[in-house]
Amino acid sequence: MPPRLTLPPSRAVLALLAAAFVLPGLIGHDPWKSFDAVAIEIASQMHRTGDWLVPRIAGEPWLEDPPFYHWTAAAFVKLLAWAVPVHAAVRLASGVFVLAALWFAYLAARHWAPRENRRLAGATAMLVLAGSVGLMVHAHEAVPDLAALAASCAAFVFLGRATRKPLGSGLAFGAALGAAFLSAGWVAPAAPGLAALATVLSCDSLRNRGGAVFLLAAAAVAAAVSASWPVALYAREAALAQQWWAGLAQPRGALGANLRYFAVTASWFTWPAWPIAAWTLWSARRSLREPRLFAPLAGLVFAAGAAAYAGPPQDISLVPLLPPLALLAAQGIGGLKRGAAHALDWFAVMTFGFFAALVWLGYVAMTTGWPPRIARNFAKTAPGFVQGIEPASLALAAVLLAGWLYVALFTAPSPARGVLRWAAGVALLWGSFAALWMPWADYQKSYRGVALQLKSRIPGEAGCIAREGMGLPQRAALSYHAGIRTAPSRSQCRYVIIQGSPREERGAPGPGWRKLADVGRPGDKAERYRLYQRLP
Repeated sequence: MPPRLTLPPSRAVLALLAAAFVLPGLIGHDPWKSFDAVAIEIASQMHRTGDWLVPRIAGEPWLEDPPFYHWTAAAFVKLLAWAVPVHAAVRLASGVFVLAALWFAYLAARHWAPRENRRLAGATAMLVLAGSVGLMVHAHEAVPDLAALAASCAAFVFLGRATRKPLGSGLAFGAALGAAFLSAGWVAPAAPGLAALATVLSCDSLRNRGGAVFLLAAAAVAAAVSASWPVALYAREAALAQQWWAGLAQPRGALGANLRYFAVTASWFTWPAWPIAAWTLWSARRSLREPRLFAPLAGLVFAAGAAAYAGPPQDISLVPLLPPLALLAAQGIGGLKRGAAHALDWFAVMTFGFFAALVWLGYVAMTTGWPPRIARNFAKTAPGFVQGIEPASLALAAVLLAGWLYVALFTAPSPARGVLRWAAGVALLWGSFAALWMPWADYQKSYRGVALQLKSRIPGEAGCIAREGMGLPQRAALSYHAGIRTAPSRSQCRYVIIQGSPREERGAPGPGWRKLADVGRPGDKAERYRLYQRLP
């Protein structure tokens, strides 16, 4: 019998699990909509043009997010373009940010926990963060919020050190807040920043001269780092800076609608962090003034309020909730009731065992044609796709399955066994999908074929090409794959690309125009791209 895995797991085991979760799926597919294609195009434009100050999509400024993530991604492109495609290099930057977030969550929980529980708390925070359902897919996309997630986790590390080294910790805390702001706007740094202020004002151990030094140092550095890019942008293009500022202060979505959306979405997005965090707060309700509980609780409240106020109602907006929830869960895992711990344990094994079996069954159906009904369903959604057997991918999926079976069958009893098996199950499910189903998914989701078909029908001297009904991710994908740049108005253009439905041709230019192309992705029942040329 193999030796039992004792808990809390060692750093080597945590590192293996983090790598198994983060690395699969970063390289082996084209940009997908919507966040993925947008961020990859921005980093690609920075690499091609050398302009790192103004994020652009197909040559047009795009100021939805500040550019810290895109700077890092463009640096990865510059370093790795000789070895991997641009989109793979960009996603590797995402992988580094996720690994950094996991490491910082581990350190933060260790700093906050009592000495006898530090190993357990650190491992739990990392496992809960890695096992968050909402992070399973987004952790493998080109998403600026991942940089903000890493910065927020780092901020909680330095907040935990405020009592020992107030000046140095304050400087580092402020730099983390500034990095979070330059990654995803003001919502991400608001949670740890306001939590630090509330903690210093409310907790006796920090309501002193050291706490004041910490806050002043943090505020100075955070302001300087946050203002660096806006000031540089204003100095070069004041109109764009004013446009960015107006968008930054503008809420997206009504407060009530945002609250309803986030309340429902957070129930699965932050699982299993939120029920364990809720247990922590209940079981330690008489000790909530302690910084180890007060700081993450304040961060959670401020993160939820800021997300509901600012919007938009998208699941990615809930990422700032994950660090404080992971820290709260880490502080209470040791006292989790045996029944609740066993329920999470059982649910993790059954859930991921079932879904991993479905992934393998689907792979067998795609490669062998059996069972025939399942094989027909795969063929129907991806017409023309032929699944081949790739030994490296098959070996990766087999290794992940073997590792998960070991964790499921040979882990010693512990309150943390449920979160370990859950995180291992997330790594198994995503890794199996990335290894076995990724070619099939990429065949349907990639815009490479659409972009190249359109480019082949556009003459080299086409000049202006207009667009109608085309979404932002589609514009980014056409520019990335084929260098197609479109204008918002067709009044001065001889060519126009209209995005519409496969079933009906809406928005056709009418007389005086000739259709040159009518293309779409395989099996796509929602999008069709039609190219027209104005007749002389």
